[in-house]
Amino acid sequence: METRNGTVLSEFILMGITNHPELQAPLFGLFLIIYMISVVGNLGMVILTKMDSKLQTPMYFFLRHLAFTDLGYSTTVGPKMLVNFVEDQNIISYYSCAMQLAFFLVFIVSEIFILSAMSYDRYVAICNPLLYPVIMSQRVCWVLVAIPYVYSTFVSLLVTVKLFNLSFCGYRVISHFYCDSLPLLPLLCSNTHEVEMIILIFAGFDLIFSLLIVLVSYLLILASILRMSSAEGRRKAFSTCGSHLTVVIVFYGTLLFMYVQPESSHSFDTDKVASIFYTLIIPMLSPLIYSLRNKDVKCALHRMWKKSCSFFY
Repeated sequence: METRNGTVLSEFILMGITNHPELQAPLFGLFLIIYMISVVGNLGMVILTKMDSKLQTPMYFFLRHLAFTDLGYSTTVGPKMLVNFVEDQNIISYYSCAMQLAFFLVFIVSEIFILSAMSYDRYVAICNPLLYPVIMSQRVCWVLVAIPYVYSTFVSLLVTVKLFNLSFCGYRVISHFYCDSLPLLPLLCSNTHEVEMIILIFAGFDLIFSLLIVLVSYLLILASILRMSSAEGRRKAFSTCGSHLTVVIVFYGTLLFMYVQPESSHSFDTDKVASIFYTLIIPMLSPLIYSLRNKDVKCALHRMWKKSCSFFY
């Protein structure tokens, strides 16, 4: 890629998480543990919900895809971030940067709408239990995950192609620990108005529309639970959606912190902290929340453990 002055831009330098050398080793160890837990937890959730016969319901179908997207965007960012802790200069090639941005957008946008689909699934399960098998058929479930994957691929290609077709200046240091769209904008010499508007419109639409689906679904769920006469029925209904609601609050809370904070208090340092949270911490927490709070998942883990022990012994 040529810059405006005619020189070839072949790589970028990532600033990383910290400039303090004494923190490099402890942070490498901490994030390596977090990433390994995330990989094992999400990969385990994908395998468990695919293999266990008792988990072949729409709820666990969506959970499998949620785990897949968690694994996807944490793996897009995590390994390169860990490598940068042990390298003298945090270099990423021009095309690797574009690929990282593209895959990150695919997985993160998909996750937003899969969480919305899971909210709708919980709404149908609690508010229309008799019609649940009919409404949430296998075909409907596949449509509800296919649309986010197709849409996120479109958004990813549009933003990435628009961004990397513009001219970069000679300055090539990215003020972040991975290639994201906002930290790349200050490096551009071209007019960035169009690509900024594209990012703003799609980010606003994704966040508002998906959050609206979640809020409406849970308001209807709450209204339905309050109408229940049985205390046991209310307890079961709350436990059914408790895990998903916890993940939703943590995920959307982080995104809202990043995008809704005032411009005066906005900085790349606070963005880094928030990005660490939703690229590494949330993918680690998600399978832990679903396994610790969900009786069916705990029973499935127990069955898989017994099968594994009987196979080896």
